[in-house]
Amino acid sequence: MGIGDIADDLSRGVEALGAGVSSALFEPAIRLGVTGLSRSGKTVFITSLVANLLDRGRMPGLRAHAEGRILSAVLQPQPDNTVPRFDYEGHLAALTGPNPHWPESTRAVSELRLSFRVQPSGFWGGWRGPRTFHLDIVDYPGEWLLDLALLDQRYEGWSEATLARLAGRETAAGFLAKATSCDAAAPLSEPLVKDLAAEFAAYLQAAREAGYSDCTPGRFLLPGELAGSPVLTFAPLAKPDRHARGSLWREMERRFEAYKAEVIKPFFRDHFAKIDRQIVLVDALGAIHAGPRAVEDMRRAMAAVLGAFRPGRNGWLAGLLGGKRVERILFAATKADHLHHSQHTRLTAIMAALMRDAKDRADFAGAHTAAMSIASLRATVEETVTHDGAPLECVRGRLLEGGREAAFYPGELPENPARLLSTAREGGQSWLEADYEVMSFAPAPLTLKPGEGPPHIRLDRVAEFLIGDRF
Repeated sequence: MGIGDIADDLSRGVEALGAGVSSALFEPAIRLGVTGLSRSGKTVFITSLVANLLDRGRMPGLRAHAEGRILSAVLQPQPDNTVPRFDYEGHLAALTGPNPHWPESTRAVSELRLSFRVQPSGFWGGWRGPRTFHLDIVDYPGEWLLDLALLDQRYEGWSEATLARLAGRETAAGFLAKATSCDAAAPLSEPLVKDLAAEFAAYLQAAREAGYSDCTPGRFLLPGELAGSPVLTFAPLAKPDRHARGSLWREMERRFEAYKAEVIKPFFRDHFAKIDRQIVLVDALGAIHAGPRAVEDMRRAMAAVLGAFRPGRNGWLAGLLGGKRVERILFAATKADHLHHSQHTRLTAIMAALMRDAKDRADFAGAHTAAMSIASLRATVEETVTHDGAPLECVRGRLLEGGREAAFYPGELPENPARLLSTAREGGQSWLEADYEVMSFAPAPLTLKPGEGPPHIRLDRVAEFLIGDRF
């Protein structure tokens, strides 16, 4: 490399630094983290949110739009060159095409930048002229978010807590039988380790299918290029009285620590620690349908999620130096279109109660937290039918299996969330007073007017809470 090349590199570095400072001061960017616990629909959420921010005809609750201050919005190249772009166009085509269907879930980190040209409000707004700000949407699996709680744990404590949580779960019977039959003090046997890890991964898959939320380590569910590597080949075991060097226990312990150091920490450093705002999507209706144990598992998972954040307020200097905190956190119960609107308040109250244990800590640190019930893409219409001589408030939609139209009544959520949560905390096997059903609906065919995004429930309020202050 010649002196000229070095000079060119230095010049480009200085230009990049100057552009970064200028951008932070005059064209600020907000990084919005989007994640979701099992089957919460984050791909559909991002697609519909972006579509409705580009065409804002269905966004009356976004104050800057109602006031006419959003002059334009456009998709732009994302700032992170090594992160895959979120396939917005492909997902939107799947939802709004002639044969609409739910898009494939994303299985890794992806990103999208949406830039706004905005007229500031207030007395001086007319004098200052329009300004630009960028919204960087970072999509990542919820399983990876739950992994952050492992950073403060040791293998012994994690194993003990995991085995206790698995006791009594039918989905864990195969793994527990194998784990309790092996001698953790015996010399390492690689075939046995692989067998245990495979059984544990199979349990995690089954637990997620059954509606449980805390399915860590998350990379066991989405291994990607790490499949079969030692860092994903461990499992919880009961601690033996003695565990010499080279024993099964000591190797499991080493691999657990390697998972933290080589998988969780890089994700935290490269992606999670840079987030300003966060939304966590939750399939609360699915957990309620799965039963009290799934609801209690979800409550604990959300407490762990909030514990993983660094909540608080960001000053402008902290933003420049990279010492970011998560200023706003929204927990959203998805699939609200599976309920009549008269029950949405009850679903929101259940979400607020589920997150109460950790909410106060985040609020004390200066962050804003909230709970909502939403539908990223409305797939049903409301309908009142007569049943046994009484009116029944239902929703009607196209069933995912078979494609026929059907009216559906999921059951009535309790007005007091404590009726659900107390049963869940006490380890109840089933709901004593009611059964709650779920139905899988396909997206409905759409005919969108110019300037309208896809139909939704409360995405405008979601946008107002997460980014409305920046308009």
